[in-house]
Amino acid sequence: MNLSNLGPNPGEKKKKRRIGRGPGSGRGKTAGKGHKGLLARSGRPNQIGFEGGQMPLARRLPKRGFTNIFRTEYTIVNLKSLSAMQEGVTVNPALLRESGLVKGRGNPIKILGDGDLHRPLVIEAHKFSKVAQKKIEQVGGQAKVIGRA
Repeated sequence: MNLSNLGPNPGEKKKKRRIGRGPGSGRGKTAGKGHKGLLARSGRPNQIGFEGGQMPLARRLPKRGFTNIFRTEYTIVNLKSLSAMQEGVTVNPALLRESGLVKGRGNPIKILGDGDLHRPLVIEAHKFSKVAQKKIEQVGGQAKVIGRA
């Protein structure tokens, strides 16, 4: 036995069926596709979303609403999470990211008024709710609106 005797096992290799090569092949003329109809056509046998003639799901469901692709997504921070900050510290987006209150760096930050502040803080953010602004100023702090970085 040597390398020249090696080969695939009998029946392992099968020749590709050549369709549409004349009447003698047994699969000539219509090439096994029958006459006309969807399956006889070239290209994809049925389009994406095709449900056999039944009204497709995409057309049965109601189309409502609108999605504004230019909407600004804010990262929200509540006052209760800022209450642990030390007095005299300027709370800005960089400090919030450092302390882990804000993850990522893409979205602007909005401060909401959930919770209470117990010490005056200077808070810099892109936006404040009216309640948050009122609560910050009540304890003697400042709410500074900064531009988009």
